Amino acid sequence: MGKMSLEEIIRNAYEESENYSREGDSLKEVEAIQDYIRSSRKVYVPNKNGIKVDVLNSVLDEFNLSRAEILQIDTNFADVNRCPAIGKAHMALDQSDADLVIARGRLGVPGSGSLLVFMDNKSRILTAGSSASHALHDKSIEEAVYSEAVEALEKVGFKRIKKNI
Repeated sequence: MGKMSLEEIIRNAYEESENYSREGDSLKEVEAIQDYIRSSRKVYVPNKNGIKVDVLNSVLDEFNLSRAEILQIDTNFADVNRCPAIGKAHMALDQSDADLVIARGRLGVPGSGSLLVFMDNKSRILTAGSSASHALHDKSIEEAVYSEAVEALEKVGFKRIKKNI
């Protein structure tokens, strides 16, 4: 059997759950996520400045993936959502023709830490990385974004092609 689309893996997982036969993720499901991310050409990061985009592009380069562009929008309004990172991703999808959005924001309530999410063009979360509240670590924003992005990509089986210095 060839490569499966996200729609096919979702449909199959629903059917397995309905039949009480779901036994966790399969390699084909992970490969479908990899294929989607790998084939995405319009990759956007909702942000007011380019700091996160520069860091994300260095990570994307390490994994030999398409570079991201800034989608310059004010995402402060997302902070009223229960999960601001998801709210930022939705704002970007609503205002662009993205294949893939990479958004970072607060995980939940203030103090809950940060979440960096990779979301497809249908608002489906493909992977994510997280970090503790900035109040608990001494990482710069660049270091935190870098480690969250690497975590997210490694979580779905991507391997670094090269390491930036």
